[in-house]
Amino acid sequence: MLERLFRLREQRASVGTEVVAGLTTFMVMAYIIFVNPAILSFAGIKGLQGLGPAFAPTLAATCLVAGSMTILMGIAANYPLALAPGMGLNAVVAFQMVAGMRLPWPAAMGVIFLEGVLIATLVLTGFREAVMDAIPLSLKRSISVGIGLFILFIGLVSGGYVKPGTGIPVTLGDFTSIPTLVSVVGLLLTITLMVRRVRGALLLGILLTTAAAVLLNALSGYTAFGTPGMAVIPKEVVGLPDFSTLGKGLNLTVFAHLGFLSAVLTIFSIMLADFFDTMGTVIGIGGEAGWLDGRGRLPRLNRVLLIDSLGAVFGGAASSSSATTYIESAAGVSEGGKTGLTSVVTGVCFLLALFFAPVAGIVPPQATSAALIVVGFLMCAIVKDIPFHEFEEGFPALMTIVFMPFTYSITNGIGAGFITYAFLKVARGKAPEVHWMLFLAAAAFLVYFLLPLLKATFGL
Repeated sequence: MLERLFRLREQRASVGTEVVAGLTTFMVMAYIIFVNPAILSFAGIKGLQGLGPAFAPTLAATCLVAGSMTILMGIAANYPLALAPGMGLNAVVAFQMVAGMRLPWPAAMGVIFLEGVLIATLVLTGFREAVMDAIPLSLKRSISVGIGLFILFIGLVSGGYVKPGTGIPVTLGDFTSIPTLVSVVGLLLTITLMVRRVRGALLLGILLTTAAAVLLNALSGYTAFGTPGMAVIPKEVVGLPDFSTLGKGLNLTVFAHLGFLSAVLTIFSIMLADFFDTMGTVIGIGGEAGWLDGRGRLPRLNRVLLIDSLGAVFGGAASSSSATTYIESAAGVSEGGKTGLTSVVTGVCFLLALFFAPVAGIVPPQATSAALIVVGFLMCAIVKDIPFHEFEEGFPALMTIVFMPFTYSITNGIGAGFITYAFLKVARGKAPEVHWMLFLAAAAFLVYFLLPLLKATFGL
Protein backbone atom coordinates (compact mmCIF):
# COMPACT_ATOMS: atom_id res chain seq x y z
CA MET A 1 0.00 0.00 0.00
CA LEU A 2 2.81 2.42 0.89
CA GLU A 3 4.57 1.68 -2.39
CA ARG A 4 1.36 2.29 -4.33
CA LEU A 5 0.64 5.59 -2.56
CA PHE A 6 4.13 7.10 -2.35
CA ARG A 7 6.27 5.29 -4.99
CA LEU A 8 9.06 4.73 -2.46
CA ARG A 9 11.29 2.66 -4.77
CA GLU A 10 11.07 5.21 -7.57
CA GLN A 11 12.11 7.98 -5.14
CA ARG A 12 14.80 5.74 -3.54
CA ALA A 13 13.15 6.26 -0.17
CA SER A 14 12.82 3.94 2.81
CA VAL A 15 10.01 3.80 5.35
CA GLY A 16 12.43 4.27 8.25
CA THR A 17 13.97 7.42 6.79
CA GLU A 18 10.54 8.86 5.94
CA VAL A 19 9.31 8.27 9.50
CA VAL A 20 12.39 9.96 11.00
CA ALA A 21 11.97 12.88 8.58
CA GLY A 22 8.29 13.23 9.48
CA LEU A 23 9.04 13.23 13.20
CA THR A 24 11.78 15.83 12.66
CA THR A 25 9.43 18.15 10.78
CA PHE A 26 6.83 17.81 13.53
CA MET A 27 9.36 18.56 16.25
CA VAL A 28 10.51 21.81 14.62
CA MET A 29 6.88 22.81 13.95
CA ALA A 30 5.33 21.76 17.26
CA TYR A 31 5.67 25.28 18.65
CA ILE A 32 2.74 26.38 16.48
CA ILE A 33 0.38 24.25 18.59
CA PHE A 34 0.81 26.75 21.43
CA VAL A 35 2.00 29.91 19.68
CA ASN A 36 -0.97 30.13 17.28
CA PRO A 37 -3.68 30.04 19.99
CA ALA A 38 -1.58 32.37 22.16
CA ILE A 39 -1.50 34.98 19.37
CA LEU A 40 -5.12 34.62 18.28
CA SER A 41 -6.49 34.64 21.84
CA PHE A 42 -4.17 37.50 22.93
CA ALA A 43 -2.91 35.28 25.76
CA GLY A 44 -1.15 37.33 28.40
CA ILE A 45 -1.82 40.70 26.70
CA LYS A 46 -3.68 43.05 29.00
CA GLY A 47 -6.60 44.93 27.51
CA LEU A 48 -7.00 42.59 24.53
CA GLN A 49 -7.98 39.32 26.18
CA GLY A 50 -11.48 38.29 25.20
CA LEU A 51 -11.33 39.90 21.75
CA GLY A 52 -10.10 36.73 20.07
CA PRO A 53 -11.22 33.08 20.19
CA ALA A 54 -10.49 31.20 23.41
CA PHE A 55 -7.12 29.45 23.80
CA ALA A 56 -8.28 25.80 24.18
CA PRO A 57 -10.57 25.59 21.10
CA THR A 58 -7.99 27.47 19.01
CA LEU A 59 -5.34 24.93 20.04
CA ALA A 60 -7.66 22.10 18.97
CA ALA A 61 -8.42 23.82 15.66
CA THR A 62 -4.69 24.37 15.06
CA CYS A 63 -3.89 20.68 15.53
CA LEU A 64 -6.87 19.55 13.45
CA VAL A 65 -6.13 21.86 10.52
CA ALA A 66 -2.37 21.17 10.55
CA GLY A 67 -2.83 17.41 10.82
CA SER A 68 -5.53 16.98 8.20
CA MET A 69 -4.02 19.34 5.60
CA THR A 70 -0.52 17.88 6.01
CA ILE A 71 -1.83 14.35 5.51
CA LEU A 72 -3.77 15.54 2.44
CA MET A 73 -0.58 17.10 1.04
CA GLY A 74 1.30 13.84 1.51
CA ILE A 75 -1.33 11.64 -0.10
CA ALA A 76 -2.48 13.91 -2.93
CA ALA A 77 0.81 15.62 -3.91
CA ASN A 78 3.35 13.06 -2.62
CA TYR A 79 5.76 15.68 -1.32
CA PRO A 80 7.24 15.90 2.21
CA LEU A 81 5.62 19.29 2.82
CA ALA A 82 3.77 20.15 6.03
CA LEU A 83 1.06 22.74 6.58
CA ALA A 84 -0.04 24.63 9.68
CA PRO A 85 -1.58 28.01 10.51
CA GLY A 86 0.95 30.54 9.24
CA MET A 87 3.01 32.76 11.50
CA GLY A 88 2.66 36.34 10.34
CA LEU A 89 -0.81 35.78 8.94
CA ASN A 90 -2.11 34.90 12.39
CA ALA A 91 -0.57 38.10 13.74
CA VAL A 92 -2.29 40.11 10.99
CA VAL A 93 -5.61 38.51 11.95
CA ALA A 94 -5.11 39.23 15.66
CA PHE A 95 -3.38 42.61 15.81
CA GLN A 96 -4.43 44.26 12.54
CA MET A 97 -7.97 43.03 11.94
CA VAL A 98 -9.26 42.18 15.43
CA ALA A 99 -7.34 44.59 17.68
CA GLY A 100 -6.73 47.34 15.10
CA MET A 101 -9.88 47.38 12.94
CA ARG A 102 -12.01 46.01 15.81
CA LEU A 103 -13.45 43.30 13.61
CA PRO A 104 -15.16 40.52 15.58
CA TRP A 105 -12.88 37.49 15.35
CA PRO A 106 -15.41 35.38 13.35
CA ALA A 107 -15.50 38.16 10.73
CA ALA A 108 -11.67 38.23 10.64
CA MET A 109 -11.65 34.47 10.09
CA GLY A 110 -14.21 35.07 7.35
CA VAL A 111 -11.62 37.23 5.57
CA ILE A 112 -9.21 34.27 5.66
CA PHE A 113 -11.93 31.97 4.33
CA LEU A 114 -12.69 34.36 1.44
CA GLU A 115 -9.04 34.88 0.44
CA GLY A 116 -8.58 31.10 0.51
CA VAL A 117 -11.51 30.66 -1.88
CA LEU A 118 -10.04 33.31 -4.19
CA ILE A 119 -6.58 31.71 -4.21
CA ALA A 120 -8.10 28.26 -4.83
CA THR A 121 -9.93 29.75 -7.81
CA LEU A 122 -6.66 31.16 -9.17
CA VAL A 123 -5.07 27.71 -8.81
CA LEU A 124 -7.92 25.96 -10.62
CA THR A 125 -7.68 28.44 -13.51
CA GLY A 126 -3.92 27.80 -13.76
CA PHE A 127 -3.06 31.45 -12.98
CA ARG A 128 -1.03 30.77 -9.83
CA GLU A 129 1.13 28.14 -11.54
CA ALA A 130 1.63 30.43 -14.54
CA VAL A 131 2.96 33.18 -12.26
CA MET A 132 5.47 30.74 -10.77
CA ASP A 133 6.62 29.68 -14.23
CA ALA A 134 7.12 33.37 -15.16
CA ILE A 135 9.70 33.93 -12.40
CA PRO A 136 13.26 34.00 -13.82
CA LEU A 137 15.72 31.39 -12.56
CA SER A 138 17.95 33.94 -10.79
CA LEU A 139 15.01 35.10 -8.66
CA LYS A 140 13.96 31.52 -7.93
CA ARG A 141 17.43 30.76 -6.65
CA SER A 142 17.50 33.94 -4.58
CA ILE A 143 14.15 32.98 -3.03
CA SER A 144 15.73 29.70 -1.91
CA VAL A 145 18.70 31.49 -0.36
CA GLY A 146 16.48 34.15 1.22
CA ILE A 147 14.32 31.50 2.86
CA GLY A 148 17.48 29.76 4.06
CA LEU A 149 18.66 32.96 5.74
CA PHE A 150 15.16 33.50 7.12
CA ILE A 151 15.11 30.02 8.66
CA LEU A 152 18.62 30.54 10.04
CA PHE A 153 17.62 33.91 11.53
CA ILE A 154 14.53 32.35 13.14
CA GLY A 155 16.84 29.77 14.69
CA LEU A 156 19.20 32.45 16.00
CA VAL A 157 16.31 34.40 17.55
CA SER A 158 14.52 31.39 19.05
CA GLY A 159 17.83 30.10 20.42
CA GLY A 160 18.65 33.41 22.08
CA TYR A 161 21.83 34.01 20.07
CA VAL A 162 20.51 37.42 19.03
CA LYS A 163 17.93 39.71 20.63
CA PRO A 164 16.44 43.19 20.03
CA GLY A 165 19.00 45.87 20.81
CA THR A 166 18.79 49.32 22.36
CA GLY A 167 19.11 51.82 19.54
CA ILE A 168 19.96 49.04 17.08
CA PRO A 169 17.68 46.38 15.55
CA VAL A 170 19.47 43.33 17.00
CA THR A 171 22.41 42.61 19.26
CA LEU A 172 24.17 39.64 20.85
CA GLY A 173 22.01 37.52 23.12
CA ASP A 174 22.57 36.71 26.79
CA PHE A 175 24.92 33.73 26.83
CA THR A 176 24.80 33.56 30.62
CA SER A 177 21.14 32.48 30.60
CA ILE A 178 20.25 28.80 30.84
CA PRO A 179 18.00 28.74 27.72
CA THR A 180 20.73 30.23 25.52
CA LEU A 181 23.33 27.84 26.93
CA VAL A 182 20.95 24.98 26.12
CA SER A 183 20.77 26.32 22.54
CA VAL A 184 24.55 26.42 22.23
CA VAL A 185 24.94 22.88 23.56
CA GLY A 186 22.19 21.73 21.19
CA LEU A 187 23.88 23.37 18.20
CA LEU A 188 27.30 21.89 19.00
CA LEU A 189 25.71 18.47 19.50
CA THR A 190 23.69 18.68 16.28
CA ILE A 191 26.54 19.80 14.03
CA THR A 192 28.73 17.07 15.53
CA LEU A 193 26.08 14.49 14.62
CA MET A 194 25.79 16.04 11.15
CA VAL A 195 29.51 15.92 10.31
CA ARG A 196 29.70 12.34 11.62
CA ARG A 197 26.75 11.53 9.30
CA VAL A 198 24.61 10.05 12.09
CA ARG A 199 21.19 9.05 10.77
CA GLY A 200 18.44 11.26 12.15
CA ALA A 201 20.95 13.85 13.38
CA LEU A 202 18.46 16.72 13.51
CA LEU A 203 15.78 14.71 15.34
CA LEU A 204 18.32 13.21 17.73
CA GLY A 205 19.72 16.67 18.42
CA ILE A 206 16.24 18.00 19.26
CA LEU A 207 15.47 15.09 21.61
CA LEU A 208 18.80 15.24 23.47
CA THR A 209 18.64 19.03 23.78
CA THR A 210 15.07 18.79 25.12
CA ALA A 211 16.24 16.28 27.74
CA ALA A 212 19.02 18.67 28.78
CA ALA A 213 16.53 21.55 28.96
CA VAL A 214 14.16 19.54 31.18
CA LEU A 215 17.02 18.61 33.51
CA LEU A 216 18.37 22.16 33.80
CA ASN A 217 14.88 23.58 34.23
CA ALA A 218 14.26 21.17 37.11
CA LEU A 219 17.56 22.13 38.74
CA SER A 220 16.61 25.80 38.48
CA GLY A 221 13.32 25.20 40.26
CA TYR A 222 11.39 25.43 36.98
CA THR A 223 12.23 29.09 36.51
CA ALA A 224 14.70 28.91 33.60
CA PHE A 225 12.11 28.58 30.82
CA GLY A 226 9.35 31.14 31.00
CA THR A 227 6.76 29.68 28.63
CA PRO A 228 4.28 27.40 30.46
CA GLY A 229 4.73 23.75 29.52
CA MET A 230 8.15 24.18 27.91
CA ALA A 231 10.89 21.94 29.38
CA VAL A 232 8.44 20.61 31.97
CA ILE A 233 7.19 17.02 32.11
CA PRO A 234 3.39 17.39 32.35
CA LYS A 235 1.36 15.90 35.20
CA GLU A 236 -1.64 15.37 32.92
CA VAL A 237 -0.79 13.92 29.52
CA VAL A 238 -4.17 13.18 27.94
CA GLY A 239 -7.04 15.63 27.45
CA LEU A 240 -10.14 15.89 25.26
CA PRO A 241 -10.05 18.56 22.50
CA ASP A 242 -12.48 21.48 22.41
CA PHE A 243 -13.97 21.98 18.94
CA SER A 244 -16.37 24.79 19.85
CA THR A 245 -14.96 27.29 17.31
CA LEU A 246 -15.17 25.01 14.26
CA GLY A 247 -17.32 26.59 11.55
CA LYS A 248 -17.38 30.03 13.20
CA GLY A 249 -15.10 31.36 10.44
CA LEU A 250 -17.82 30.88 7.80
CA ASN A 251 -18.69 34.50 8.44
CA LEU A 252 -19.02 37.03 5.62
CA THR A 253 -19.88 40.14 7.65
CA VAL A 254 -16.54 41.89 6.96
CA PHE A 255 -18.23 44.03 4.25
CA ALA A 256 -20.84 45.25 6.74
CA HIS A 257 -18.19 46.05 9.33
CA LEU A 258 -15.60 47.80 7.11
CA GLY A 259 -17.45 48.89 4.01
CA PHE A 260 -16.96 47.41 0.55
CA LEU A 261 -13.72 49.12 -0.58
CA SER A 262 -11.86 48.73 2.73
CA ALA A 263 -12.96 45.09 2.95
CA VAL A 264 -11.72 44.40 -0.60
CA LEU A 265 -8.31 45.99 0.14
CA THR A 266 -8.00 43.96 3.35
CA ILE A 267 -8.82 40.70 1.56
CA PHE A 268 -6.39 41.63 -1.26
CA SER A 269 -3.47 42.28 1.12
CA ILE A 270 -4.03 38.99 2.96
CA MET A 271 -4.41 37.10 -0.32
CA LEU A 272 -1.19 38.53 -1.75
CA ALA A 273 0.79 37.56 1.35
CA ASP A 274 -0.67 34.04 1.31
CA PHE A 275 -0.20 33.72 -2.47
CA PHE A 276 3.53 34.47 -2.50
CA ASP A 277 4.49 33.00 0.89
CA THR A 278 3.71 29.52 -0.38
CA MET A 279 5.29 30.23 -3.74
CA GLY A 280 8.56 31.14 -2.04
CA THR A 281 8.44 28.17 0.32
CA VAL A 282 7.82 25.66 -2.46
CA ILE A 283 10.59 27.09 -4.65
CA GLY A 284 13.01 27.24 -1.73
CA ILE A 285 12.47 23.71 -0.46
CA GLY A 286 12.16 22.32 -3.98
CA GLY A 287 15.51 23.82 -4.95
CA GLU A 288 17.21 22.42 -1.84
CA ALA A 289 15.70 18.95 -2.39
CA GLY A 290 16.53 18.84 -6.11
CA TRP A 291 12.89 18.55 -7.19
CA LEU A 292 12.99 21.43 -9.70
CA ASP A 293 13.66 20.88 -13.39
CA GLY A 294 16.13 22.85 -15.51
CA ARG A 295 13.77 25.84 -15.71
CA GLY A 296 13.08 25.82 -11.97
CA ARG A 297 9.62 24.21 -12.27
CA LEU A 298 8.20 21.74 -9.78
CA PRO A 299 6.41 18.58 -11.02
CA ARG A 300 2.81 18.24 -9.71
CA LEU A 301 2.97 21.88 -8.66
CA ASN A 302 -0.75 22.46 -9.20
CA ARG A 303 -1.60 19.81 -6.59
CA VAL A 304 0.68 21.45 -4.04
CA LEU A 305 -0.80 24.89 -4.69
CA LEU A 306 -4.40 23.62 -4.58
CA ILE A 307 -3.93 21.86 -1.25
CA ASP A 308 -2.19 24.93 0.16
CA SER A 309 -5.13 27.07 -1.00
CA LEU A 310 -7.58 24.68 0.62
CA GLY A 311 -5.51 25.10 3.79
CA ALA A 312 -6.53 28.76 3.85
CA VAL A 313 -10.18 27.83 3.27
CA PHE A 314 -10.20 25.17 5.98
CA GLY A 315 -8.10 27.27 8.36
CA GLY A 316 -10.50 30.19 8.09
CA ALA A 317 -13.58 28.03 8.48
CA ALA A 318 -12.09 26.25 11.50
CA SER A 319 -11.03 29.57 13.12
CA SER A 320 -7.31 28.71 13.24
CA SER A 321 -6.20 31.32 10.67
CA SER A 322 -4.81 30.38 7.24
CA ALA A 323 -2.89 27.10 7.01
CA THR A 324 0.10 27.39 4.71
CA THR A 325 3.09 25.30 3.67
CA TYR A 326 5.81 25.66 6.30
CA ILE A 327 9.44 26.46 5.61
CA GLU A 328 10.26 24.14 8.53
CA SER A 329 9.39 21.27 6.16
CA ALA A 330 12.99 21.72 4.99
CA ALA A 331 14.13 20.08 8.24
CA GLY A 332 12.43 16.82 7.25
CA VAL A 333 13.80 17.09 3.72
CA SER A 334 17.30 17.53 5.16
CA GLU A 335 16.79 14.32 7.15
CA GLY A 336 16.14 12.45 3.89
CA GLY A 337 12.37 12.86 3.49
CA LYS A 338 11.50 12.43 -0.18
CA THR A 339 7.83 11.43 -0.40
CA GLY A 340 4.42 12.19 1.03
CA LEU A 341 4.91 9.51 3.67
CA THR A 342 6.98 12.07 5.58
CA SER A 343 4.00 14.44 5.56
CA VAL A 344 1.61 11.70 6.66
CA VAL A 345 3.82 10.98 9.69
CA THR A 346 3.95 14.69 10.54
CA GLY A 347 0.18 15.03 10.11
CA VAL A 348 -0.55 12.04 12.34
CA CYS A 349 1.65 13.61 15.03
CA PHE A 350 -0.43 16.80 14.86
CA LEU A 351 -3.66 14.80 15.17
CA LEU A 352 -2.25 12.91 18.15
CA ALA A 353 -1.35 16.27 19.68
CA LEU A 354 -5.11 16.93 19.86
CA PHE A 355 -5.12 14.54 22.81
CA PHE A 356 -1.47 14.78 23.95
CA ALA A 357 -0.81 18.52 23.55
CA PRO A 358 1.02 18.81 26.91
CA VAL A 359 3.63 16.29 25.69
CA ALA A 360 4.28 18.29 22.51
CA GLY A 361 4.70 21.34 24.71
CA ILE A 362 7.77 19.91 26.44
CA VAL A 363 10.04 20.85 23.52
CA PRO A 364 11.36 24.42 24.01
CA PRO A 365 12.28 26.63 21.04
CA GLN A 366 15.92 26.44 22.16
CA ALA A 367 15.88 22.70 21.37
CA THR A 368 14.74 23.22 17.77
CA SER A 369 16.89 26.28 17.05
CA ALA A 370 19.91 24.14 16.06
CA ALA A 371 17.89 22.26 13.44
CA LEU A 372 16.69 25.55 11.93
CA ILE A 373 20.23 26.98 11.83
CA VAL A 374 21.61 23.86 10.11
CA VAL A 375 18.74 23.73 7.60
CA GLY A 376 19.22 27.44 6.85
CA PHE A 377 22.89 26.81 6.14
CA LEU A 378 22.09 23.96 3.76
CA MET A 379 19.56 26.08 1.83
CA CYS A 380 22.07 28.91 1.36
CA ALA A 381 24.44 26.69 -0.63
CA ILE A 382 22.71 27.57 -3.93
CA VAL A 383 23.86 31.21 -3.61
CA LYS A 384 26.91 30.31 -5.72
CA ASP A 385 24.63 29.83 -8.76
CA ILE A 386 23.17 33.37 -8.67
CA PRO A 387 24.75 35.62 -11.38
CA PHE A 388 25.78 38.53 -9.13
CA HIS A 389 28.18 39.74 -11.83
CA GLU A 390 25.13 40.83 -13.88
CA PHE A 391 23.68 43.86 -12.07
CA GLU A 392 20.10 43.56 -13.32
CA GLU A 393 20.05 39.91 -12.20
CA GLY A 394 22.20 40.13 -9.06
CA PHE A 395 20.75 43.26 -7.43
CA PRO A 396 17.11 42.02 -7.41
CA ALA A 397 18.39 38.69 -6.13
CA LEU A 398 20.16 40.44 -3.24
CA MET A 399 17.02 42.47 -2.42
CA THR A 400 15.05 39.23 -2.29
CA ILE A 401 17.59 37.57 -0.04
CA VAL A 402 17.99 40.36 2.53
CA PHE A 403 14.37 41.51 2.73
CA MET A 404 13.13 38.10 3.88
CA PRO A 405 15.05 37.82 7.17
CA PHE A 406 15.25 41.57 7.86
CA THR A 407 11.49 42.13 7.49
CA TYR A 408 10.58 38.67 8.82
CA SER A 409 8.48 38.00 5.71
CA ILE A 410 8.88 35.80 2.63
CA THR A 411 6.28 37.90 0.82
CA ASN A 412 8.20 41.17 1.38
CA GLY A 413 11.37 39.60 -0.01
CA ILE A 414 9.64 38.34 -3.14
CA GLY A 415 7.98 41.73 -3.62
CA ALA A 416 11.28 43.62 -3.33
CA GLY A 417 12.88 41.25 -5.84
CA PHE A 418 10.03 41.45 -8.35
CA ILE A 419 9.84 45.25 -8.29
CA THR A 420 13.59 45.84 -8.64
CA TYR A 421 13.91 43.15 -11.33
CA ALA A 422 11.13 44.65 -13.46
CA PHE A 423 12.46 48.19 -12.96
CA LEU A 424 16.06 47.35 -13.88
CA LYS A 425 15.04 45.40 -16.98
CA VAL A 426 13.03 48.40 -18.18
CA ALA A 427 15.93 50.75 -17.31
CA ARG A 428 18.29 48.58 -19.39
CA GLY A 429 15.87 48.52 -22.33
CA LYS A 430 15.25 44.80 -21.83
CA ALA A 431 11.54 44.96 -21.00
CA PRO A 432 10.63 42.38 -23.71
CA GLU A 433 12.69 39.80 -21.78
CA VAL A 434 10.32 40.07 -18.81
CA HIS A 435 7.15 37.97 -18.78
CA TRP A 436 4.02 40.12 -18.60
CA MET A 437 2.90 38.20 -15.51
CA LEU A 438 6.03 39.35 -13.67
CA PHE A 439 5.15 42.95 -14.51
CA LEU A 440 1.62 42.27 -13.22
CA ALA A 441 2.98 40.76 -10.00
CA ALA A 442 5.37 43.71 -9.53
CA ALA A 443 2.45 46.14 -9.94
CA ALA A 444 0.43 44.16 -7.39
CA PHE A 445 3.33 44.38 -4.96
CA LEU A 446 3.54 48.15 -5.44
CA VAL A 447 -0.10 48.36 -4.35
CA TYR A 448 0.66 45.98 -1.47
CA PHE A 449 3.56 48.11 -0.17
CA LEU A 450 1.56 51.33 -0.63
CA LEU A 451 -1.58 50.07 1.11
CA PRO A 452 -0.88 51.95 4.38
CA LEU A 453 -0.47 55.20 2.39
CA LEU A 454 -3.62 54.53 0.35
CA LYS A 455 -5.65 53.80 3.46
CA ALA A 456 -4.36 56.90 5.24
CA THR A 457 -4.89 59.15 2.19
CA PHE A 458 -8.43 58.03 1.43
CA GLY A 459 -9.47 57.31 5.02
CA LEU A 460 -10.12 53.61 4.42
